[in-house]
Amino acid sequence: MDTTQLLKGVLDLAVLAVVEAEDGYGYDVVRRLRSAGIDEVGDASVYGTLRRLYAAGALTSYVVPSDEGPHRKYYGINPQGRAMLDTQRKDWTSFAEVMDRLLTMEAAA
Repeated sequence: MDTTQLLKGVLDLAVLAVVEAEDGYGYDVVRRLRSAGIDEVGDASVYGTLRRLYAAGALTSYVVPSDEGPHRKYYGINPQGRAMLDTQRKDWTSFAEVMDRLLTMEAAA
């Protein structure tokens, strides 16, 4: 199954969950998503999601100087982002339960 379309639908949720655990800069968020098992996530998709969530008021950002190259822009979750994450977690849980029931019914038939 090509999971590209599934990922597009849940990338906001995944990014919010990652930065809830710990603030991170773009590539750090990409790396953590990949290490969690979302291997097919693209760098540009994550960077775009971070910028969009920031513009929507769900994330804060700050710049940290780096000795190894350009400064890094870190993103962290704020109260609005936590509320968004809580809502999306509930939505995901409900959706996953429905899909599980559907798939289990198909397997039993």
